[in-house]
Amino acid sequence: MKRIKHYLILILSLVAAPAIAQDTLNMDQFRIEEVQVVQRRKGTVKSRTDAFDTQRINSEELCRAACCNLSEAFETSASVDVAYADAATGAKQIRLLGLNGTYVQLIQENTPAVRGLAQNFGLEYIPGPWMSSIQVSKGTSSVINGYEATSGQINVELLKPQIQSPLAVNLMFNSDLMAEANISGGWKIESRKSGRSPKVESRKLYTGILAHYGQNFMAMDGNHDSFMDMPKTINANLANRWFYKEGSYTFQAFVRGLYDRRRAGQFADTIANPYHINLNTWRVEGFVKNGYVFDEETGSSVALITAVSYHDLNNDYGLRNWKANQLNAYLNAIYQGNFEGQGEIDNDHRLNAGISVNFDKYGETLNILPDNLNRWEVVPGIFAEYSLKYDEKLSLVAGVRADYSTRYGFFVTPRMNIRYTPWEWWTLRASVGLGYRSPNVIADNAFILPSSRTIHITDKIEQERAVNSGISTTFYIPLGSKELQLSGEYYYTHFLNSAIVDLDQDPHGVYIYNQSDLKGAKSFAHSAQIEATIEVLRGWTWTAAFRWTDIKQTTIGADGIARLREKALSNRYKGVITTSYQTPLKKWQFDVTAQFNGVGRMPDGFTAFGDLRGGYGAPKPLSWYPQLMAQVTKYWKTCSLYVGAENMTNFKQDQPIIDSFNPFGPNFDASMVCGPTTGWKVYVGFRYELEKED
Repeated sequence: MKRIKHYLILILSLVAAPAIAQDTLNMDQFRIEEVQVVQRRKGTVKSRTDAFDTQRINSEELCRAACCNLSEAFETSASVDVAYADAATGAKQIRLLGLNGTYVQLIQENTPAVRGLAQNFGLEYIPGPWMSSIQVSKGTSSVINGYEATSGQINVELLKPQIQSPLAVNLMFNSDLMAEANISGGWKIESRKSGRSPKVESRKLYTGILAHYGQNFMAMDGNHDSFMDMPKTINANLANRWFYKEGSYTFQAFVRGLYDRRRAGQFADTIANPYHINLNTWRVEGFVKNGYVFDEETGSSVALITAVSYHDLNNDYGLRNWKANQLNAYLNAIYQGNFEGQGEIDNDHRLNAGISVNFDKYGETLNILPDNLNRWEVVPGIFAEYSLKYDEKLSLVAGVRADYSTRYGFFVTPRMNIRYTPWEWWTLRASVGLGYRSPNVIADNAFILPSSRTIHITDKIEQERAVNSGISTTFYIPLGSKELQLSGEYYYTHFLNSAIVDLDQDPHGVYIYNQSDLKGAKSFAHSAQIEATIEVLRGWTWTAAFRWTDIKQTTIGADGIARLREKALSNRYKGVITTSYQTPLKKWQFDVTAQFNGVGRMPDGFTAFGDLRGGYGAPKPLSWYPQLMAQVTKYWKTCSLYVGAENMTNFKQDQPIIDSFNPFGPNFDASMVCGPTTGWKVYVGFRYELEKED
């Protein structure tokens, strides 16, 4: 019987096999051709292995707001502050670790960018849609890029022609009647196959175009002080870049031309003798990068970077005329050698060394000063930087550079950054180093020009020098399937010498002198911050942060006595709560950001200054003020539509311009800005991006 059963099972199997096979073939119609796993990319990323305390802001984070230019790229950040420098021109200033942007080395793809004469409006010269990412490094950064980073370094990476879309369009319009258009594209020009392997492209050539045009069509006076709330502007910005690669050799070139015109001041149709502000800027810049890799496996290479820029401005502030031009030339030659350590534990050693030269030539006059400010400076230097990574637990970067300035002589810049990870969920970082900069008295303090304040400058402004040290820690705490990222940091900046801008000595003037001119003078800044980030649900992230700063310097009071006091018009603290939700398959995105800003003291003698205005009033110190921003984005396959609002609390500083109806009188001052100068506004925008072919 058992043998008969076996025969029956065998026969049934042979009979059923074709039917089963046919059913299997018919299942093809139910098969899914392609499976996509969609996960939201983080907009802000902090490296777990890098020795530097660096945050990388990606394009996803930049799209969470209108982000018309670099100055608006930090609205969701607690680390970087951006505020209006004055109430008349629309100029913005940046702060990092509580210090003004003059102490931040702001570079563009590791070449000089916002410095010198570009300090006043340079943040607005880099359009938001042009940027692919931003790296914000706090404290002392690499010596490879120079000696100018005191409080930190911000590097902007622009779109690359070899990876950007063939066509991208970004249009925006807001309730202040400002419109802008951005068009970009990158294309492959040539690609040749290798003779040995027809599948490998050994020669590649790409080019790309970046174009921007923005205009503010109509001036408004929401606070009825006779002055335009924001200037009427025209900004045209055009760039072309090239990328070439053949084997181990890589070549990049970039050239850009910019024109910026601003018209501000009083309305001519309501004032007999109006106060006009006319600002005109032309800028041309470019860089060339050459790189050659000797060993692909170890990464040993050599690079030569050269950059040139020419900046020309002609600015009128009422009866004041500021004419200036700056020619900058920069060269950086870098050798990198990688060496793998021996032993069972993975450890990598890297050495970067090279030479650099920076040249600045200024032609500058201000008609209210008796002498011109023409000057030039050449700074050649050498540098070396050693990097170590040991078993994923330790990263160390130690660097030193020696430079010689034709204005200030020889100086040395040592820096060190270290990262230690005892466990996967805990990271510690520490840094210490020196930073130097050559002051540009008028460009650094252009916010004073739309005022009646007299300007007093000491005979010789010396080089600024500071020591920056800091410590930070990050915890990666698992909460179920999610992770809470909790970080804390503290930085201290101690100035060995600084250019003090004294607004306390005289309410009708400003005194600029060296810290070393006052016996026992001090200048320092404390900055502490905590931050927490978590993805509470899939696609829904929250970030909360709070920063406290204590910035003090010695200034001379109206009684002639020098005192250490809180720096005027500096923020004491800032709080940020931001949340973002992106629906599955990225159909919709909702972003909300709330800021809580604490403002410091007004300059000494300000009450007396207010009494001199004949009842016109004056800005008052603020304990804190809130701001709220929100945006909704609808995505399609190749385009998106976004609608948002800024300063939804409609909080703004009362009477930001002092004695605005008598701008040619002794009390006029548009530089005492301690909060937002404009109210709420809404905007709508459209993005289109043609998919890039593989």
